[in-house]
Amino acid sequence: MLKSHGYFRQAVVGHHLKHLLLVATIVSPLQLVAETAYYQSEGNSRSSYKTNKFFYPDAQSSNKHDAIITVTNAKTGAHVVLGGTVKPYREVTLAAQTPGRIEFIAGSEGEWFDEGQVLVAIDDDDVIAQRRQAMADLYGRTSSLQDARAQYSREFWAPQAFQQQQTAPSMGYFPSMFEKFMGFGGSSNNGYPFNNGLNPWVVRDVDLYSQSTHVSQAQSGIAGARSRVEEIDARLRDTRAISPFEGVIVKKLAEVGDTVQPGQAILQYADTRYLQLKVDVPARLVSALSEDMVVPAKLDVGDTYIDVRVAQIFPMADSERHTVVVKFDLPEGVPGGPGMYAEVMIPDVNTPITDMPVIPSSAVVRRGSLPAVFVLNRDNRAEMRLIRLGDEVDHENVAVLSGIRPGEQIFASPPPGIKSGWSPDSLR
Repeated sequence: MLKSHGYFRQAVVGHHLKHLLLVATIVSPLQLVAETAYYQSEGNSRSSYKTNKFFYPDAQSSNKHDAIITVTNAKTGAHVVLGGTVKPYREVTLAAQTPGRIEFIAGSEGEWFDEGQVLVAIDDDDVIAQRRQAMADLYGRTSSLQDARAQYSREFWAPQAFQQQQTAPSMGYFPSMFEKFMGFGGSSNNGYPFNNGLNPWVVRDVDLYSQSTHVSQAQSGIAGARSRVEEIDARLRDTRAISPFEGVIVKKLAEVGDTVQPGQAILQYADTRYLQLKVDVPARLVSALSEDMVVPAKLDVGDTYIDVRVAQIFPMADSERHTVVVKFDLPEGVPGGPGMYAEVMIPDVNTPITDMPVIPSSAVVRRGSLPAVFVLNRDNRAEMRLIRLGDEVDHENVAVLSGIRPGEQIFASPPPGIKSGWSPDSLR
């Protein structure tokens, strides 16, 4: 069934023994979306992509050897096969944050670790010594604060201005004229005694303010000392590389005893339970893809065919290569692992959809480098026919450009030893 809008991708799926089922799926135009982060935050959970569609070449059932099917036309469009690399869903490179000598590495490549485990430890003797010095400075400033508070309390409850003598010491037996002239003499003004010509309450306020300033300075010193301790504690944490999530060590870039500098890579760490296929897709083909779209792919492990799902389409093309990075989610439990080669089939929307004969891939036999099929002729005997293959429609079927016509009957899976003139009646 065809719709009036969108691009079309049609796949022909082999039905049991005799029939081919025509299935058309609609591919909506690409809508560019904002780039989403590949390494998500720890609080976000990833919805795993599960499917039971694994297709192994050696999984053909034996009851197909005598199956004879009728070739039918199917609407097919051109596909482009692109190669890519399988990547872990999450991967990080742990680098040194502080200079020093590596004292500990938790394990070797392939070992599994939980989140929060120490993977690498760097010598921290000098940092610990600096922390002890900072703590000693903090204790000293704490004592200074206690002394400043004691002096403030004494000034508050027992002002020094009221404990001084009302007059300065007498200068012999003739103090009056000189002492009054120099301001040493005491007198009263409105009932308040004077000391050195100043009101003692004013002197008391000045002394109290001075003691409160000493308290504030001591508190500021303690805050600075604590910040220094926190800075050193951060440096101590930098001497330990902690696993950010559950995963395995992919590659060790240093060994115990090596001297490292800040920024030097030590380990590559990844979560290999979830895999993605990273492909550079030409910009002209991106319009045929949309997020959550499912396309066929083939792994370089026993030619395993799987269905992969579009996970992310980068919003910008490479200015030099004119390709767009597209990431596909692989099903859980696929054979192989990160770094392996895989191919994905991308629909080419620039090529018109045509009617072409489609046959099962199992029907194709090789005679040297030439593909051929066995056709059942009017005499009820097998006849080998050389054909020219087109693009793969899906993991089970392939289009034929020339060599056979719709309506002819072919062997879906030719038995071993078959040749021209062979009769299916020989199996009975």
